[in-house]
Amino acid sequence: MKNETLLPDLTNVVTALRQQQVIAYPTEAVFGLGCDPDSESAVQALLKLKQRPWQKGLILVAEHYAQLTDYIDDSALDNAARERMFACWPGPVTWVVPARPTTPRWLTGQYASLAVRVSAFEPVRRLCLAFGKPLVSTSANLIGLPPARTAGEVREQLGAVFPVLDEAVEGRCNPSEIRDALSGELIRQG
Repeated sequence: MKNETLLPDLTNVVTALRQQQVIAYPTEAVFGLGCDPDSESAVQALLKLKQRPWQKGLILVAEHYAQLTDYIDDSALDNAARERMFACWPGPVTWVVPARPTTPRWLTGQYASLAVRVSAFEPVRRLCLAFGKPLVSTSANLIGLPPARTAGEVREQLGAVFPVLDEAVEGRCNPSEIRDALSGELIRQG
């Protein structure tokens, strides 16, 4: 696919991602901050911007499950765990899955697991498909401020030239539910 076939905003944010920049994009409930999960410098820039400790770990959002298999230990999942996950995907449920031993600590933080989601929201899916891999996903807001729900709010908090996929959020009220893939246990209510 040539970049000329992409929407201008999509082309701009994909270019920014490939240049190891942090971008903002609409998700199911709020705007997210994202970057290339394989770029330590991009993840560090995102953590610095958010003033988020690396130990907390991050979420990866993907267009399809295969985009996540380089980061998670699929062999650690039994059939029941896979059935739980796939019954909710694509959709607004994030699952905490054992990480591969090779998954960078800048993604997993202090954990041996990684939070992952396969989104059903079309702008997220288009972005991950155009970029060719999953994105780091955390709410687009500075510490102490509410998560941005519009591109305008992103620019108010992060600056007029911050790379933003300027589309509407899906409209959900709450961030994604988070569950443990192995036990099914609820970690955060959605």
